[in-house]
Amino acid sequence: MRSDAADGLLPAALPGTVFTDVVPAWLSAAHDALKGPARDADTPVSGAISGRSFEAHSSVHSDGSVVWWLIDDTDHRLVREALRMERERTEFLAKTSNLLLSSLNLERCMDVTAQLAAEYLADAAFVVAPTRGKQLPVVSCLRGADPVRSRESADPDDVPGLGEALRGFPPVPSRWIDPSVAPDWMVPEGFGSVGSIVITPLPGHGVAAGALVLLRRSGTAAFTDGEEVFARLFATRAGAAMSAARLYAEQTSITEVLMRELLPPSLHQISGVDFSGGYRPSEDHERIGGDFYDVHPAAVEGEASLVALGDVCGKGLEAAVLTGKIRNTLHALLPMADDHQQMISLLNTALVNSHHTRFATLVLASAVREGSGVNLRLTSAGHPPPLIVRTNGEVEEAPTRGTLVGAIPEARARTAAVSLAPGESCVLYTDGITEAKGGPLGGTEFGEERLQRVLAECAGMPSEGIVERVQMLASQWVGKGRHDDMAVVVISAPRTQHLSAVNGHTRGRYTS
Repeated sequence: MRSDAADGLLPAALPGTVFTDVVPAWLSAAHDALKGPARDADTPVSGAISGRSFEAHSSVHSDGSVVWWLIDDTDHRLVREALRMERERTEFLAKTSNLLLSSLNLERCMDVTAQLAAEYLADAAFVVAPTRGKQLPVVSCLRGADPVRSRESADPDDVPGLGEALRGFPPVPSRWIDPSVAPDWMVPEGFGSVGSIVITPLPGHGVAAGALVLLRRSGTAAFTDGEEVFARLFATRAGAAMSAARLYAEQTSITEVLMRELLPPSLHQISGVDFSGGYRPSEDHERIGGDFYDVHPAAVEGEASLVALGDVCGKGLEAAVLTGKIRNTLHALLPMADDHQQMISLLNTALVNSHHTRFATLVLASAVREGSGVNLRLTSAGHPPPLIVRTNGEVEEAPTRGTLVGAIPEARARTAAVSLAPGESCVLYTDGITEAKGGPLGGTEFGEERLQRVLAECAGMPSEGIVERVQMLASQWVGKGRHDDMAVVVISAPRTQHLSAVNGHTRGRYTS
């Protein structure tokens, strides 16, 4: 017998017919299994009837007859399937975000985007960046293969939806795109014929970061509306990561340019005078700070070259900005380099009248070769006075004092004249060296006395050797502890007779 509901569901199951002949195969097999020795009437079975999903429960009577109860669970199965797909998509989007945000490299972001899209969303994927000149930067990827980068000489407006996507317009439905219009560069080698295409923008910060192109082969299911929506969700995350990577690359490039201008220069011998310098910022991860030095060669051979070494109050990027301003101002004042007091006064006026609230200390040194020695004029503006290292090991403090710049309306300084014999040196340094705390107990300053003892041991050494020695011992003293910026410049009279200089940037020719 059958119920009225069963009558509508299984019209062929009439009284007197064989049950297994008129029901679906899955239910027939379950019915036959109940007759076997391992029968289990408590386990339900599932299957489809007339496009609906049913769960069948059996009840075995004492006479061996079986009654089947069918429950329509189509809606429940659809809900469970939708929940499963939603979980998988959520996991995929989370994985996408983690992979994309783990790198701020634009090319890496494009590679990951193409590979993930090909693996989970399509048979092949293309990530197209905005045009550079007349070429499109493209990353393509087949499912199961590695991403491939290329540059295509193509007009994005020749592909329906691509030009609009690169300009950030909303995507057109995939059913509006004829797969046959896909250009050769958009079809990977060996891919076969294209069955369906999805093109969606990769949204960025204000402007589109690019476009995502998804391909499926002929013979596979076309993209559904739900899949297109999910592709746009994926593209949103990928576009944000690519936009962040592009912004980071641009900022890094700008920073590199600025840092090249702010970094202390490499020093060499100029007109028979040895110059060497060393710099260590307060933080190892930084390249610039508040200490600086420059050497400006004389415009005319035989005149003095100007050395400037200073220390801006503070450290890090903010101090480096003022450092750049001071260096540029001093460069503009080079025509009056013979008058240290005038240079300091004009620099002080420029700093006092600026919006900066920081001040700086400064020492200027004019150095010129005279015979076998070097004549110096040294002027300190609130800076530790230079130290003179004689060949016999004596260390003298240059008799120069002055007011720091940028703090009060008038800055006064006293200039000292010093002569260096062959093998003697003048050491300019910042207080980051003498005030560096460390040593056996970790809190003792390196100090001026210790610096002078170190320099006494360096008597007769070339300028490069003195710089390296001071830097090494100061670094060992602070160890891994915190310290201020450290800068040192050494001016030396070579132990040789100058014959000629080659272009002012090499050691020239000397004889003993």
